[in-house]
Amino acid sequence: MRVDHVVYAAGAEGLLPTAKRLGEALGVEPGDSGVHPRFGTRNVVIPLADRRFLEVVEVLDHPASDKAPFGQAVRARSEQGGGWLGWVVEVDDMSVAEKMVGRPAAPGNRHRPDGTEVTWRQLGVKGLMADAQVPFFIEWDEDQPHPSQIGETQSTLTGFKIAGSPDRIREWLGLLGKPGVDRDEWEPGIDFDFVAPHGVPCVLAVTFDTPNGPVEI
Repeated sequence: MRVDHVVYAAGAEGLLPTAKRLGEALGVEPGDSGVHPRFGTRNVVIPLADRRFLEVVEVLDHPASDKAPFGQAVRARSEQGGGWLGWVVEVDDMSVAEKMVGRPAAPGNRHRPDGTEVTWRQLGVKGLMADAQVPFFIEWDEDQPHPSQIGETQSTLTGFKIAGSPDRIREWLGLLGKPGVDRDEWEPGIDFDFVAPHGVPCVLAVTFDTPNGPVEI
């Protein structure tokens, strides 16, 4: 299990201007993009080092966005002005996460502009609107490049500021140690800063180490 990517919902400015703004802040050229037909959304990927990436998303005017939990979550966050939607951990065996969460994973796919298809399974997206402090799980299908492998980058993800509880994250992920406390047990190099929520628990900020110095978004 490892932190795979972070998800940022575009606001009124739209997907491409949002991706351009975030890419400039991180010193990284936005790269791959595509449509999620099952979710009624589309995205732009900003690659990061260490097999991670920042995903910028927006909802489409499509019936799928009204039915799929991910589409619903993106729409709700965008209507609030946009911002961090959540974070995602990659697992090698989704069956372990399915046992912890108590329901099966759902398939996902993205059609890239060149016509190729990226596929995966994901689990836990329904929590994005109710308890967005916790990540959702993803397992990428084999024999395809990871989305971060689309360009050169020196920017790394270094920390999270989360309105929520480390105990809740620990329970959700089935960890023996607390993120940000027992770092040697999980994701050394990423700091977790928890503050008491004054509303719905969520990701407040993400920090990055860039060629121009630390950046917090």
